[in-house]
Amino acid sequence: MAKKKAPRKKKAAKKKVAKKKVAKKKVAKKKVAKKKVAKKKVAKKKVAKKKVAKKKAPKKKVAKKKRKPNAAFMRPLTPSADLAAVIGSKPLPRPQVAKKLWAYIKKHDLQDANNRRMINADAKLKVVFGGKRQVDMFKMTALVSKHLK
Repeated sequence: MAKKKAPRKKKAAKKKVAKKKVAKKKVAKKKVAKKKVAKKKVAKKKVAKKKVAKKKAPKKKVAKKKRKPNAAFMRPLTPSADLAAVIGSKPLPRPQVAKKLWAYIKKHDLQDANNRRMINADAKLKVVFGGKRQVDMFKMTALVSKHLK
């Protein structure tokens, strides 16, 4: 009986083809890596050019304008008798009224424990809030503005 030598040649040929494929992949990876390096170098050159351009022509500094408060907004308003029981009877601008109102709310722990947006009114605030037991903090200022003249 004679041994078959043809299958061994096929295996050897397959191994050579596989080695060539691996070699091609390595070459392709090296080319991709070189392209990436080249792109990075080009990007660095562009950044360097931009930096040089910035140094040549510095921008003029523009002075920031200070914001002036709106005169009507800062005008002192007299609180009603009901609101005066909470914040005092002295005329105050709207921001100061809100500040004192929040100080009163925090001092007496009137924010709802579950939903901090809600304000639970005590006897004095219930009159200011128009008889409502609980008010949203965003609607509170609208209700308070009715008590300012």
